Amino acid sequence: MSATVNTSGSAAESAQPSQQQQQQQQQQQQPTQPPSQPRRLRPHNFNAGPAALPVSVLERAAADFADYAGTGLNVMEMSHRSKEFERIIREAEADCRQILHVPSDYHIVFMQGGGSIQFSALPLNLASSSSHVAHYLVTGAWSAAAAKEGSKYATVSILADTKQSNYTILPDASEWTQRIDPNAAFIYACTNETVHGVEWPSDDVVYECVNGTAAANVPLVADMSSSFMSRPINISRYGLIYAGAQKNIGPAGVTVVIVRKDLLQRRAQSQTPLMLDYQLMAEKESMYNTPPTYAIYMMGLVFKWIKQQGGVEEMARRNKVKSDLLYAAIDESNGFYRCFVPPPHRSRMNVVFTCVDHTTGGRNDELNAKFIEEAEKRNIIGIGGHRSVGGLRASLYNAVTLAATQALVQFMKQFQQQHSNTTQHTSS
Repeated sequence: MSATVNTSGSAAESAQPSQQQQQQQQQQQQPTQPPSQPRRLRPHNFNAGPAALPVSVLERAAADFADYAGTGLNVMEMSHRSKEFERIIREAEADCRQILHVPSDYHIVFMQGGGSIQFSALPLNLASSSSHVAHYLVTGAWSAAAAKEGSKYATVSILADTKQSNYTILPDASEWTQRIDPNAAFIYACTNETVHGVEWPSDDVVYECVNGTAAANVPLVADMSSSFMSRPINISRYGLIYAGAQKNIGPAGVTVVIVRKDLLQRRAQSQTPLMLDYQLMAEKESMYNTPPTYAIYMMGLVFKWIKQQGGVEEMARRNKVKSDLLYAAIDESNGFYRCFVPPPHRSRMNVVFTCVDHTTGGRNDELNAKFIEEAEKRNIIGIGGHRSVGGLRASLYNAVTLAATQALVQFMKQFQQQHSNTTQHTSS
């Protein structure tokens, strides 16, 4: 005799979650507050990237975190095809265009892979083949890396290389302008070198060197990752500009590419990966695939903050005040601190310096280590130099406040008073 299964009555009811269980499930889906902890005083953040973000931007993002614009979702979990994200990315593009006065004959594209992926994308898109000449001005670690990577996809011609100076100076125009091939795919420059602390004094310098020569029509390409939106830019003087966001305009994960439309008529080399094809990314309006949605949202908030603060003109004014203050503290330290970069070539964004060994005049690694340790006790972080060069470095990006810079300068003076008579040794 076979058994029968009763699917009615209490058995069926028991298979359904009770009202109490439903409430518990809903509660589990709601954001929970983390355990209460003492809030640390916000540090003075001089990291070179990822770097400081404006506090008001962080607060806005925090307010939106669990419920963006009444959607009940975080931006990270909504579809990139939703009308809400469509509005986010289009506003970010429009604000970028407004802030920098980007002409209508330029595309603005948001890409992934950081600034370094552009080392490959540039020659793949702008050089017709591996035999097409591409010129590079090598003024530091990042332009050197760009030239090395570019040599895989174009015939790299180094117009100038300041390595012999340990990348502490910029090349004089007389050293390189006569060597430009008028048929070259592009001329590349990095406007600010974060590792070595050198910066072209104006974003127009390379253009002014080339303008009026036989090479005037060769497109200028600039890596502006660490100076982007820190001062006004004459976009029309460039064929292409790119910038990783994690210095001045947002978190890591998104790179802004501004490219003149006529350059996209050049067909990308056949081996160009889809995700590096400028034409494709422009046609798909930065959404060939899922873009870095949250990074774009955060970048958009920073764009709005820059507009509210007075635009890039105000950023430039603030950044000059901060860098002048810090360089003065170094230069007026009676040799306790030293910046090896001559004033005309110094970066406003990345101030590279060291405590000095008075025996050799070089870097004092022991005292630099003490400086970093004691700075952290004073709530000053991110002050160590790049791992490849050592020393000290303070990055003064847009979101770094004057108050933070003043706190650093005050600490530097106190540190000097405490250690000026100590025995100094160096390993440089």
